[in-house]
Amino acid sequence: MKLAVSGKGGVGKTTLSAMLAGALALKGQGVVAIDADPDANLASALGMPDGEPITPLVKMRDLIRERTGSQEDYGGFFKLNPRVDDIPQKYARRIGNIHLLVLGGISKGGEGCLCPAAALLKALLIHLVLGRDDALIMDMEAGIEHLGRATAQSMDAMIVVVDASPWSRQTARRVRELAGDLGLKKVLAVANRVDHAADLKKIADELGDIPLIGHLPTDDRLVAGIARAAPDGRMEASAALTGNLRAVEEILSAVKTRT
Repeated sequence: MKLAVSGKGGVGKTTLSAMLAGALALKGQGVVAIDADPDANLASALGMPDGEPITPLVKMRDLIRERTGSQEDYGGFFKLNPRVDDIPQKYARRIGNIHLLVLGGISKGGEGCLCPAAALLKALLIHLVLGRDDALIMDMEAGIEHLGRATAQSMDAMIVVVDASPWSRQTARRVRELAGDLGLKKVLAVANRVDHAADLKKIADELGDIPLIGHLPTDDRLVAGIARAAPDGRMEASAALTGNLRAVEEILSAVKTRT
């Protein structure tokens, strides 16, 4: 299963990404979790120690230069198809069956577009989507700048997280439009922190032709993360994950049904 998770900031997309990854890992599935949001918080949501900072791949200048052959951050000659197959094993942070990779934001400002970095990320995502059997959960920002056409068309679905605010549904419609431009036709919605059937019906009506496939209730336990690493490296599910596991599994089942 290859899923991208998007949505307006603050709606809980990182929480849902972590719970999807955790639920799959509990089933024994190998999972690659990708943090593609410049405001990277997926490591914390997965319960990885805050005292161990993770360097985003776009900041690994030596790696980028080694793999692309570029001597500059912008311009010059560089490989468009660098070797990336060993990156998940060498550079991922692990918790149980989950391999976490933090991509980082591709700058469009004063540092230039970092085209060699973009080439490395593009090749990596194509490899993860098309070249590996692991499940892939990709936590994105509201935009979809990391997804190229080849990766988008090969993803099983884009899940857009919404909440009670009307702005989250506006973002969902914008994400659906962007995803459609890249050929990703399956855009599905999950409501977060919604507890009443009447609110869910209103959200579903306002989403129009974006199917609402599930919801998560308000749960203050999620602030502490969905898991933690045991001393032997295994993933231990938190009460927040086990308490909401049925809802997450229903979301995964709905995705399979629609894809």
